[in-house]
Amino acid sequence: MCVNDSKLFLQPTETVAAGTLLLRRSQASDTVIFIESGRVVLGVVSAQDGLMEHQLGVTEGPGWLEATAAVLNRSSAVDAVAETDVMLRRLPLADFRDAMLTTAQGEQSVLIDVARAHRQQTELAVSRLAKDAEARCAEWLLSHAQTNDKGCSVQLQQRKRLIAAQLGIAPETLSRVLRHLRERCLISGSGRTVNLVDPGGLRSLAGV
Repeated sequence: MCVNDSKLFLQPTETVAAGTLLLRRSQASDTVIFIESGRVVLGVVSAQDGLMEHQLGVTEGPGWLEATAAVLNRSSAVDAVAETDVMLRRLPLADFRDAMLTTAQGEQSVLIDVARAHRQQTELAVSRLAKDAEARCAEWLLSHAQTNDKGCSVQLQQRKRLIAAQLGIAPETLSRVLRHLRERCLISGSGRTVNLVDPGGLRSLAGV
């Protein structure tokens, strides 16, 4: 996908200093950042001191910053901090998405599929770095929940050891976490069906 150059380069350039927070995880933005020059670190910023605690990657100009979020029309999956002085332009999200919608249907489909796969991998990496076992498990349950006339539930179609591997924890830890969630009345059920008794409580625990 190519955003019309005239729209992008009509936007004024902006220079930000090293250490500037450009994107915040889970916060929506109405613009998409194009890095003209400089280097931006992607990862998880510490809530205590605002410094990059876990680095997952870098973006160097020229190039789009966290374009996956814009393609999927979602908030950023990562924090982004300028490692050097950075020159950038901010394109309105609406213009970015309009340009995406003008591409051929097949290209759009591929672009969205790639973006979804990238987003899933990024969210998994961030979850392992930034969340404890209970928060990861709660997030996993919410993302796999299905709603029916009896409420929300998750069918555990995989073995627990495979689910635990996805969460980056031991199978014994997964069993203990599920037991704790039952004791706190956040979930119920046994066997392969897990009922989400308190989805709001799970979202609070997961931080989503």
